[in-house]
Amino acid sequence: MAHKLPMNLFIKKPIDQIIATCDEGEHKLKKTLGPVSLIALGIGAIIGAGLFSLTGIAAAENAGSAVVISFMIAALGCAFAGMCYSELASMIPVAGSAYTYTYATMGEFIAWIIGWDLVLEYAVASAVVAVSWSRYVLSFLGDFGIYIPARFAACPYDVIKMPDGTEVHGIINIPAIIIIFLISTLLMIGIKESARVNSIIVVVKLIVVVTFIAIGLHYIKPANYVPFIPPNTGVFGEFGWSGIMRAAGVVFFAYIGFDTVSTAAQESRNPQKDIPIGILGSLVICTVLYLAFSLVLTGMVNYKDMMGDAAPVATAINLTPYPWLQAMVKLGIIGGFTSVILVLLLGQSRVFYSMSRDGLLPKIFSEIHPKWKTPWRSNIIFMFFISIFAGFFPISKLGHMTSIGTLLAFIIVCAGVLVLRFTQPNAPRPFKTPCVPLFPILGIMVCLAMMMSLGVETWVRLVIWLMIGFVIYFAYSRFHSKLHLQGKRSN
Repeated sequence: MAHKLPMNLFIKKPIDQIIATCDEGEHKLKKTLGPVSLIALGIGAIIGAGLFSLTGIAAAENAGSAVVISFMIAALGCAFAGMCYSELASMIPVAGSAYTYTYATMGEFIAWIIGWDLVLEYAVASAVVAVSWSRYVLSFLGDFGIYIPARFAACPYDVIKMPDGTEVHGIINIPAIIIIFLISTLLMIGIKESARVNSIIVVVKLIVVVTFIAIGLHYIKPANYVPFIPPNTGVFGEFGWSGIMRAAGVVFFAYIGFDTVSTAAQESRNPQKDIPIGILGSLVICTVLYLAFSLVLTGMVNYKDMMGDAAPVATAINLTPYPWLQAMVKLGIIGGFTSVILVLLLGQSRVFYSMSRDGLLPKIFSEIHPKWKTPWRSNIIFMFFISIFAGFFPISKLGHMTSIGTLLAFIIVCAGVLVLRFTQPNAPRPFKTPCVPLFPILGIMVCLAMMMSLGVETWVRLVIWLMIGFVIYFAYSRFHSKLHLQGKRSN
């Protein structure tokens, strides 16, 4: 055989080496992000359609008005993971997020698993969101009498009902492909420009959410809060406290996205201080908005009336004398989707950038544009890869794959804090997770419980994806790992 399998699959990359090599020569990323931009990145990823849809679903099927308590519980679980992310990001302020942290704490093979897992999270999620973005844009344009042929806004597997009652298949989802191309181009031009656009979108989105809350307060019917915790029906998860816990599992996924802040650590001006602010700041702001939004929504519309309602927010808006508010909310949802796509594609390219720097992926993924200072080739590759899925496949069924991938990353990050506290207790920690080992253990338990609540099909898809990753690692990555090659030279 030409190669021998490295004896140590769990070789670790020293933290000081990670930091020392992160800004070398042609691989250097431009440091332009401050705390406000990082908080905006977090909010941009967290607040999406989940705020406008999951709230009504969880209230109608599981918790009633007590869905606000469910949001509190879900926020607590995210807070545990967020604090662990903040500690590791302050210790290892480089691009790569959970992948880089795992390389330093649990070794190369586990790092490869989580890096490959993050590919699934970011790539599939951005494609799914692009398809949803397309649908809302069509609806929004339709309100102004602008129509796009339905067959050119749906994939070949989607069945479309025509005005004359006939059913036809879609051809290609052109709007979904367009938004992937536009956002990818923006990311190639520069992180500063991307962050500026994201900040503008986030402001629009926040104005929409705050406007709904402010106007909705005047149309709350106190009777809708009675009983605040509906009695359990006798089935676990249908109201009562078990329903509140089940709803917490549903709305937990509305918080996913804050971890992408850590992928921009290498482009932060002061990552040790600003990354924890970005992660925890975006979580706090989104939690306050989620609690207020859910309280107003369930006060305006009785939770029983939201059963089977795909757009409970629209139902609530119809109770007000402001029809313009419905168009405004649609605009907010479109903006929410746009910023989510931007942050997901940003995180995707930065994770592959770090893996390529370590030799686990081809060099093309870490090549930096001489002027823009971004991994532009990586952006181009994923622009075409993701647009194929967004334009031609019914990928909505893969939505849960994003959740299971994220939760696996959260678990490994929480475990990484425990490992580093034991193996390197005296290492500098600009931000320290409080109550260790309790908080990391609670983070692991909450995230594992969420993973166990997902269906068997989701687990099967995850296993298949990881098996593909194993083939790539053992066929290519292990022979090109810079850490292993350094070890061979030193011997």
